[in-house]
Amino acid sequence: MSRTRSVTASVPGVHRRSVLAAAGAVSLSAGVAHALRATDSQAATGHRAGAEGSGQAPVASSRKAPAAPLAPYTKGTTVAGVAAPRTASGYRRLGDGPGWQRVVRRELAAPKSGRAARRTALAAFVQFTDLHLMDVQHPLRLEYLRSADPHAWRPHEALTVPGAVSLVERVNALRGAPVTGSPLHFVMTTGDNTDNNAHCELEWFMKIMSGGRITPNSGDPRHYEGVQNSGLKLYWQPDSDTRDADKQLGFPHLPGFLAAAVREVRSPGLNLPWYSTVGNHDALPLGCYAHGDSYLTEYAIGGRKLMNLPPAQAKKLQDAVKNGTDPRGVDFRDLLKSHSRDMRAVTPDEKRAPYTPADYLKAHLDPAHAGLGPAGHGYSSANLDAGTQYYSFRIADDVVGISLDTTDPGGHYEGSVGTAQLKWLDRTLGENKDAYVVVFSHHTSKTMTNTRPDPARPGERRHNGAEVVALLAGHSNVLAWVNGHIHRNVVTPHSASGGHSFWEISTASHVDHPQLARVVELVDNKDGTLSLFTTLVESAAPHRTDFADLSQTGLAALYRELAFNAPGANKALAGDPEDRNTELVLKKG
Repeated sequence: MSRTRSVTASVPGVHRRSVLAAAGAVSLSAGVAHALRATDSQAATGHRAGAEGSGQAPVASSRKAPAAPLAPYTKGTTVAGVAAPRTASGYRRLGDGPGWQRVVRRELAAPKSGRAARRTALAAFVQFTDLHLMDVQHPLRLEYLRSADPHAWRPHEALTVPGAVSLVERVNALRGAPVTGSPLHFVMTTGDNTDNNAHCELEWFMKIMSGGRITPNSGDPRHYEGVQNSGLKLYWQPDSDTRDADKQLGFPHLPGFLAAAVREVRSPGLNLPWYSTVGNHDALPLGCYAHGDSYLTEYAIGGRKLMNLPPAQAKKLQDAVKNGTDPRGVDFRDLLKSHSRDMRAVTPDEKRAPYTPADYLKAHLDPAHAGLGPAGHGYSSANLDAGTQYYSFRIADDVVGISLDTTDPGGHYEGSVGTAQLKWLDRTLGENKDAYVVVFSHHTSKTMTNTRPDPARPGERRHNGAEVVALLAGHSNVLAWVNGHIHRNVVTPHSASGGHSFWEISTASHVDHPQLARVVELVDNKDGTLSLFTTLVESAAPHRTDFADLSQTGLAALYRELAFNAPGANKALAGDPEDRNTELVLKKG
């Protein structure tokens, strides 16, 4: 297979089925050989990745390509502008700031002059990561760790849903890729789509991505029941005039905030197809505890909630989570039992129950959440039958995507992959040697350090990030490994001795400031090199906030500003300029 065909080149026999999106009609772009349809997981079937009757993996759809010549579209991206503080101290208000320049990265190949005039677009897509859609009234939440660490609970957490909807609105407004103007093929979420591994959060995620009405409330449908109306000065009490710790730092008194935070929100759904990758918060209760403890399950749906913990006990619990010393939550369960008299009454809710990997797959396969597809959003019934959460799909004529499952079911928030998945990855890369490959996962190479056994496969070895890097470097068709988890923008070159080079692209979360997503464009420079362009985007919410505006849009803007001001927040998560808007140059394999 030639590796030089463009996403805008015509191909005979294109299936021209069109789908009506919330924002208007969307059809298959020229150059896409198949309509959207379910993808079979090679891990589950043993056949070629995504193989169907055609012998090819299904191709991701995109918006219809605009008439040539394509023009760069930077409006609404961080090239055009970025939210920036407009006050110097205390609680800092945000406003419009200058954009971030593009940095050319040449560690893996020397860029050649004149490439801009020669280049051909191969594919373009958007990455969401670490949305952390959050039921902030969930009994299992560890808000009380804030007594030991101010950033263990964040004042903006009640606004994850309107914040995520605003990100969908931003992507829907993009009229092409920022550098090439190429039509965008799809959105990929790289995990931690939910926060507490709760059924209600999973439903919210599916509706945000595919469209629908979401009420980000659980328990009592009439009002909020959580730490923000507890009267505890440990947390921001927005509706009351209590002089809590956050108000002492300048956080506002906002009557009506909590009622607004739990009222219905409407998502238009993406006007692009979208795919899903699983993260540790999607697979494990609280992102760190293995499934199976009946007490923790009952506590999650029950009527008692712990809201305060002495600093010394909070520090001990936080250390256990960080160090992975209690992966099954045994000590956590004992801690909760010992504080049963300190808990507050809340309204029980079965929708807060933890969901299993099978539940996650069934939600994606549910036709009610199809949106613009593809059916299953990458997952298939074969995944459900085999108990796997990894798959491959064809992005464009010459580009294949591979989505990995890097969560260790044995517990702890760091990741790894089992031998069966590693062999499947090696086999899939080999079977697609005539196509370029982009690999997606939740964990980064450096955070795949948790190799405790999978309880369902106790005899199977787990493999760390260094082993995955070595495997990818052994295949000349790998261009990039795109991931999240660390909530920070980092772009890392990988050049193995005697092996192939590729880029690892890690993107900041959408829960911590600066709340970003990333557009990635793949181009052939027609000179023996390829370029990967990365461009960060914010949500569609205005940079300036209005404390009197508690509308859906106003809350999304406030979500960003509160995140910027969150006590204890890491101010370096945007990364360095070379980790943001980039051109990543590679030699052709």
